[in-house]
Amino acid sequence: MLMDMHCWYAAAFVVRIVMMLYGIWQDTYMAVKFTDIDYYVFSDAAKFVAQGESPYMRATYRYTPLLAWALTPNVWLGLFFGKLIFITFDILVGHTIYRLVIHLGHDRYTARNCALVWLLNPLPIAVSSRGNAESVMAYLVLMTLLYLVQGRVMASAAFYALAIHFKIYPVIYALPIYLYLGGTQRNIPGKPPKEFNSCWCITSVMSSLLPNRDRVVFITTSAFILGLLTSFFYLKYGWIFLYETYIYHVVRGDIRHNFSPYFYLLYLTSDTEMGVPLYLRLLVFLPQMVLVCAVGVRFYKDQPLCWFLCTFVFVMANKVCTSQYFLWYVSLLPCILPDIKMAVTTSMCLLLLWFGAQGLWLLPAYLLEFQGYNTFLLIWASGLVFFCVNAAIVCFIVKNYKVKL
Repeated sequence: MLMDMHCWYAAAFVVRIVMMLYGIWQDTYMAVKFTDIDYYVFSDAAKFVAQGESPYMRATYRYTPLLAWALTPNVWLGLFFGKLIFITFDILVGHTIYRLVIHLGHDRYTARNCALVWLLNPLPIAVSSRGNAESVMAYLVLMTLLYLVQGRVMASAAFYALAIHFKIYPVIYALPIYLYLGGTQRNIPGKPPKEFNSCWCITSVMSSLLPNRDRVVFITTSAFILGLLTSFFYLKYGWIFLYETYIYHVVRGDIRHNFSPYFYLLYLTSDTEMGVPLYLRLLVFLPQMVLVCAVGVRFYKDQPLCWFLCTFVFVMANKVCTSQYFLWYVSLLPCILPDIKMAVTTSMCLLLLWFGAQGLWLLPAYLLEFQGYNTFLLIWASGLVFFCVNAAIVCFIVKNYKVKL
């Protein structure tokens, strides 16, 4: 079985290399380019780093400097080097899924099939081959989860800090991680009374939130590493590092390629002098945070399910929702597949609905971007349909999941 997995890893790697080579041909001879536009941004930033300059001298570079540093060999070896890094991380994601599913108590055959859901998935194959860095992010998140469920708290905290440094969204896992590290033994004073006692309930809840050894280790380790990285790059590059790497992604209001139900709001305010008012920005975040916190509190005892649902509802309710964000939860989906007891026909219907809703959105988006038609309302309506489909998928998964609580 181990050799079998090595063969699958090799095959998946070869498929991605072939896609990368095809991309070179398409970039050379076709008008529509294969390589992700962000990859050129990464490479340009790496050139500035190689020259001893700031990567933020490249307009629209809004990532950690570590990414530009890692891609500096692009300057000497060619543009393919960075893609090889992302492809390698893509394979590592599949291997991490395999390890995680085995640790969760499933056999190697099941773990292999779950890993293949990622390794042979056209979406991550295309994304990594085009030069998108999401595979690095997926690897950091999955390693955090793997070490967490293995009880290796310090290692998990280290990967968690790296994940947040790379992109800020993993902060949504902070609450379920903290609750999970409380363990099954709660420091609740005495047994619960026979009749409802609000004072006892409040005391028990507060007691369950008190720090313990694992919680302190996780918080201090992750805070130290994240603080060290942030301080180092702030001293080196200044305020622009903080803004472009973190703050921009909180305040951004893109309307291009946006599946969000808030698309029309962003469109109507995009040309105004003040943009989206502050109170509206806060209101937009409120439903998202309520959903994430509710999921975290309800399902924290099953971390893979909790992380998947937190990520899914976070992306679903985000004010900016682009297709690359889907990889954030697609990478977690194989980890929970063995415990979703759903009929094949139901699963296929949900999958078709998910793709169909995207197709419904893509038609007016194409007419707007390439034909110049005013389809903003249709795009917004399609985004609302996609939101409803996603909400239905969440409900079906929760209903049919074998919860280990």
